[in-house]
Amino acid sequence: VTALRQCSDSASEPGCPLGPHRCPSPTVSPCFSADIDECSINRGGCKFGCINTPGSYQCTCPAGCKLHWNKKDCVELLKCLPGSVPPRATLTCNKTGKKDSCALTCASKAHFLPESDSSYTVSCGTPVLRQSGPQRPSNGSQQCLETVAAPIKQKASFKIKDAKCHLHPRARGKQEEAGKAGGAGGSAPCSDCHVAFVNLKCDSSKKGKGRRARNSSNKEVTRITLEFEAEIKPEEITASCNLHCLRQKVEKKLKSAIKALKKSINQERFLLRFAGMEYEVARKLSVAPDRQESCGPGQQRLGAKCVSCSQGTYYHGQTEQCVPCPPGTYQEKEGQLSCDLCPRSDAFGPVGATNITSCTGQCPPGQHSADGFKPCQPCPRGSYQPEVGRALCFPCGGGLSTRLEGAVSFQDCDTKVQCSPGHYYNTSVHRCIRCTVGTYQPDFRQNYCIACPGNTTTDFDGSTSVSQCKNRQCGGELGEYTGYIESPNYPGNYPANVECTWNINPPPKRKILIVVPEIFLPSEDECGDVLVMRKNSSPSSITTYETCQTYERPIAFTARSRKLWINFKTSEANSARGFQIPYVTYDEDYEQLVEDI
Repeated sequence: VTALRQCSDSASEPGCPLGPHRCPSPTVSPCFSADIDECSINRGGCKFGCINTPGSYQCTCPAGCKLHWNKKDCVELLKCLPGSVPPRATLTCNKTGKKDSCALTCASKAHFLPESDSSYTVSCGTPVLRQSGPQRPSNGSQQCLETVAAPIKQKASFKIKDAKCHLHPRARGKQEEAGKAGGAGGSAPCSDCHVAFVNLKCDSSKKGKGRRARNSSNKEVTRITLEFEAEIKPEEITASCNLHCLRQKVEKKLKSAIKALKKSINQERFLLRFAGMEYEVARKLSVAPDRQESCGPGQQRLGAKCVSCSQGTYYHGQTEQCVPCPPGTYQEKEGQLSCDLCPRSDAFGPVGATNITSCTGQCPPGQHSADGFKPCQPCPRGSYQPEVGRALCFPCGGGLSTRLEGAVSFQDCDTKVQCSPGHYYNTSVHRCIRCTVGTYQPDFRQNYCIACPGNTTTDFDGSTSVSQCKNRQCGGELGEYTGYIESPNYPGNYPANVECTWNINPPPKRKILIVVPEIFLPSEDECGDVLVMRKNSSPSSITTYETCQTYERPIAFTARSRKLWINFKTSEANSARGFQIPYVTYDEDYEQLVEDI
């Protein structure tokens, strides 16, 4: 549900001079905080289901499917998009004498999360989907499965001595030595698996646990927790080693890799590689930081503050600055160490992209492909697609066709009749149906009506504009010393067949002064819409004011009774702008002065 920008709850907000929910211009009827129901507009463009949310909406997918990156289409969980390679972590290790060197390279889908000054989490790749059943709206970040079996998961936790968690760029003097860790001589943990996801958490604390706390209460305790997910390559399954056999082999190799990782971290020979930069996970307590004034990874200094790198940028460890994402990449999150690759990345596109939708090569309207990127195919005859980057085309329905391929709207479908605004085309009966009360349609030849925003509705069916959606709630704020009353939907036209009642009860020894700046009621009608102010609801009670006409000149008057019962009633056919009438209460000792004024 996307808000129609009106005035907010704050009466002091610029552009809201009339108070909460009040707008200075009456050009748009629903001048209130309202929301557009996108799900009523062709189901929000969603392939399966649509759920309204405050300020937006979300598409949903059935069980066994996940949401496409375009947030609207659905793809099978066990199906990889053609031409797409799921982002994986590249882990390599080698051994020279008794020294183990390892490196984790993350080309895409890296995530850095600083949790405190001495704790952080970094992940690489995407975890394989962990749950089954009906799918909630998801961000599509979980990868497709190319293997025939569930992923192999390994987890290990260990301490490192005399070190504190501190992700930092590797010193220049160590670069040549570091290159050996993951260079040409490095090898992957196993040749018959892919390391799909790695999650590393580093946490430093001075609090020990259990009995060891007495011996290490004043020392820094740093703990590394590693999580692996690996996929078996299906082509490695043979007659002599089936799937179960292969899983056992891979599990054994991963355990060996974790041991090598543990040694390399303790020997300061483990690297994390992001965007061409090499990082170490911890710093020995005996080594002082290079510069005390520098900010942590993912941040740059602006004046006296450290500010996270914004969306569309990444942290460059060498310059300690935030750098825009290069063409062919994007970054949706703040404070990251690299940018994610666009699907089928070709190094084209804008600099500093903040979303995958900025990636070039998306299918234009009227075309589609499995991943929403080129090469694309035109929508076949009898279907259409109004949006970019889509994986499907919508059928016209009802056996309707289009004159050509590549249609971009339902208006391109060869309907048997042409529907005018206020109607929609029903493909089941091939007739134009009037939009029901509470909906409208401003265009010709459409197959849906749009729901009125917020708590508004229309007076009749067949409405053609959002301006015909009206709030039926009686307006105003009634206080002991000041307040106002207001016709529903003001300053837009009030709805038909509505009745409002207000009661003003001032404190003892105070009377009521009313100002009517202007009032708009249809004068051509025989008093079908009436505003009356009197002592109480009885028609015979003392009447202060009554009108059924328009007056554009302001008037002020005092109430003839100490209390006021105010009633506004409209007929079934009329509508006009209405009124906003303020009032104040004053001390009765000043009655003569007020009357003279």
